[in-house]
Amino acid sequence: MSVDVSERRRREVIDALRRGTVPRNGLDLLAVGLGRFEAAIDAELEVAANGGAVFKAVRGEYGAGKTFFTRWLAERAKHRGLAVAEVQISETETPLHRLETVYRRVCDNLATAEFPPSALRPVLDAWIYALEEDVLATSDIAETDTDALSAGVDQLLDRRLGDIARNAPAFASALRGYRTATGAGDQATAEGLAAWLGGQPNVASVVRRAAGLKGELDHFGALAFLQGLLTVLRGCGHPGLLIVLDEVETLQRMRSDVRDKALNALRQLIDEVDGGRFPGLYLVITGTPAFFDGVQGAQRLPPLAQRLATDFTADIRFDNPRAIQLRLPGFTTDGLRELGGRVRDLFASGLPDRDRVAATVDDAYVALLADTVTGQLGGKVGVAPRVYLKKLVADVLDRVEQFPDFDPRRHYPVTLTAAELTDVERNAAGLAIESVDDIDLHLPL
Repeated sequence: MSVDVSERRRREVIDALRRGTVPRNGLDLLAVGLGRFEAAIDAELEVAANGGAVFKAVRGEYGAGKTFFTRWLAERAKHRGLAVAEVQISETETPLHRLETVYRRVCDNLATAEFPPSALRPVLDAWIYALEEDVLATSDIAETDTDALSAGVDQLLDRRLGDIARNAPAFASALRGYRTATGAGDQATAEGLAAWLGGQPNVASVVRRAAGLKGELDHFGALAFLQGLLTVLRGCGHPGLLIVLDEVETLQRMRSDVRDKALNALRQLIDEVDGGRFPGLYLVITGTPAFFDGVQGAQRLPPLAQRLATDFTADIRFDNPRAIQLRLPGFTTDGLRELGGRVRDLFASGLPDRDRVAATVDDAYVALLADTVTGQLGGKVGVAPRVYLKKLVADVLDRVEQFPDFDPRRHYPVTLTAAELTDVERNAAGLAIESVDDIDLHLPL
């Protein structure tokens, strides 16, 4: 496999694999087995980019590649100009039934092809700049006539926000206040209003008074603010927004009353997307089969279960990638070996002695390491990718590069310890917990 990528992109991918995490960028270089989804995903991204809205549920066991899939999807969304935001659902930090918190996390993690998280302020600045340019292009106002320009931008702002200004007037007021503060060079007020637009609580009262704002964002206001954010994104050249709500299966561990509220909030979000309230939104949730099929998950709320229902009785080869729910099959042995070969080639591509590294860690050794790690994990291929790639990069390729006499076949006995594994990986390997610090307590609710 020939690899021709920038050194920065290569290093970002390799560094993430060395840490045992999913890279944020460059996932197209590692995409094994996702070709079957490309046509449907690209068509749905096009729908969002053209003002439609899409909802998708992604299901898979641990190791099936849900995080990899959603970040691969995020890269494809960025290539089409969409903004993206990945939000981890949790009981304490991001409870799904508190949509104001979900909205805040969306803004915290907002990213574009040009700006990493949080890209909210660059997006706001780009939108205001676009308003000013449109006013100057469509009127006789001179750029030096600041008063007339300001009035023209205010009028255009209200027109662009349209229904949002009526349903969430505070959003428009905060935007107007932000523009005024940035124009006056008042960075403290501008930062405070940007934070308020991003759903942050406890913004100083003096900042809120500057824009005529009262109170904090609540559950119902969050949906109107999301509409406003989509409007702002479109106005500065981003035709839509991909939001990933990851690990929704955590809802199953919540108190029953909190769980019911969260499931209903998810049902409400799906209905709002389907009803066309959020043009440009591509909303994705990820979860385990237990969440989608279990009595403590989606099945607990029949209207939600009906909306998510997808027939998976046929052979997985015939799964419909256009369905509301996608099933990730996880890695096969051949897929894991192919992935290892891609990582080896990517690693070697940036080295002056790439041929030596590639020859030492040849296809036969890549396959041997994959089989060995999988075997130590009880033969469960789906659990192996994270550990396998971490060992391939950190324990094998790094050493081969730095020590010319290092031969992984002779000098590297592949071993797994409980300390380097997650709970699921430990269970697969049959390793005992080494200390009380490794124990996760799951108390009955």
